[in-house]
Amino acid sequence: MTSHINIKKSGRLLLLLPVLLTALGCTKNFMDLNTSPVGVTDEEANGDYALIASFLSQAQRDIIPEDVGEYQLANNLCSDVYSGYFGAQAPFVGNANNLTYSLVEGWYQAIWSDRYIKAMNPLHRVIELTRQNEQLQDIFAFSLVLKVAAMHRTSDKVGPLIYSRYNQPDESGAIAYDPMPELYNNFFMDLDTACNILSSKQGEPTSSAMSKSDLAYTGDNYARWLKFANTLRLRMALRLAFVAPEVAQLQGEKALDPASGGLLEEVADNCLIRLNADHPLNIITSSWSDTRMGAPVESVLGGYHDPRLGKWFLPAVDPAVNGQYKGIRSGVNIDAKSRYDNYSRLVPQPQRMQLMVAPESWFLRAEAALRGWANAGDAKANYEKGIDKSFEMYGISAQAAAYKADAASKPMPYVDPKALNPGENNVAAGSPYLSTITIKWDDAAANDQKLERIITQKWIAIFPDGDEAWAEYRRTGYPILFPVVVNYSGGVIPTIPGVRRMPYPQREYNSNSTAVAAAVEMLGGPDNGGTRLWWDVEDKAF
Repeated sequence: MTSHINIKKSGRLLLLLPVLLTALGCTKNFMDLNTSPVGVTDEEANGDYALIASFLSQAQRDIIPEDVGEYQLANNLCSDVYSGYFGAQAPFVGNANNLTYSLVEGWYQAIWSDRYIKAMNPLHRVIELTRQNEQLQDIFAFSLVLKVAAMHRTSDKVGPLIYSRYNQPDESGAIAYDPMPELYNNFFMDLDTACNILSSKQGEPTSSAMSKSDLAYTGDNYARWLKFANTLRLRMALRLAFVAPEVAQLQGEKALDPASGGLLEEVADNCLIRLNADHPLNIITSSWSDTRMGAPVESVLGGYHDPRLGKWFLPAVDPAVNGQYKGIRSGVNIDAKSRYDNYSRLVPQPQRMQLMVAPESWFLRAEAALRGWANAGDAKANYEKGIDKSFEMYGISAQAAAYKADAASKPMPYVDPKALNPGENNVAAGSPYLSTITIKWDDAAANDQKLERIITQKWIAIFPDGDEAWAEYRRTGYPILFPVVVNYSGGVIPTIPGVRRMPYPQREYNSNSTAVAAAVEMLGGPDNGGTRLWWDVEDKAF
């Protein structure tokens, strides 16, 4: 079988080695910046905005990898499929792969290596260069926000990380990991620093350095990144709602405070990073033909008669389902790519990578209101605003009112007419893996039902951000997704509730063994896909 999977080879990732930074290929001055920032004058740093911008551009484009091979390994064959958004129609590695819970080390190491080499590494250099530079405090703040944006996604996939001690080996050469409670505290503290600086700069003209560096916004840069940072804080606060409710509320209310600078509210606030090349999902869908619509998308959006379905995917052209929107159930028996190759393909994506959108902000506020957090507003109003803003994103605002009033439509059963063994992939009415939640807000519903309604609509609204969708699924149990049919983990990963995390790469064991062993102790379980992360509690009752 021909596979387009690009298994990267990378060496030790944690030290700032010249060979790694040279591979980034930013400018002729790259090696100069790879040396210690001691001795770099303010004038030199101030004058080379292109150099700083090259580091920050690289980092922004690897918060979610721009490179198609890296994206496929770190996202599409991980969080994108685990979130239910996509399925793979090829039986990679004899169908014993991430989708069937036989986790492939050569795949999941990309989660670790890409974010450290191409995000954490250049951001660390910029932060050290600008920390004490009064003329570049906006860049310092911007770099901190990007660092949190990148590394919280990494932590939410694997667990404890090297963060506060990055590039600080001890006397034995080991670089220690932050346990997740400490890690999240460090995320929040970095956002504190960044938000204080960005808040102080609101209303000021955007500096030349910031203009050259920002790949998302072209106006009101400080105000918009402040809103992004506040919304990121609210996202992470709610991630802790079940495991550390007091910390969650404290941080959530800090983000919701009207004096904080606000949250993402309008479609114009959406944080979309300009890419150098085509969106990786377009290549994986078209020229590689390695991914198709996930079965949960067909079930949920099809059952809801959701007009966004046609904005995401094309009808299938397979004769068995011609003209229907048809998705692949993840983790099934597959004999050849041809079996599902003509199921629904992704509508081509713009040349931008979605980091966060305004609809997510409204759904975060809806859950915060449900939890009684100060300044969260009304849960129903926030929920409906989230739907409104999502419909606006796709130019279908006129259909939002009828959609929000629908109290009857539910996710629909799934039938796979091309299953290798007839009927084995079907999910019938009455299955516990088929949600019965409707769209219309119900004030009389129990909080658990309200939460399912909020998270289900948020899952729709943040497409195609598989990282966040998979994290929220593990945190809340919503939306209800289909379990794998085939589980090749040998009992390591339970079919129910499914995969919980990605392991640490072998290269980290080889080069930082003492520290990674301590990190596994922090996990509270073995380093495999069945161990829950700190915030992924078993009892998810509201």
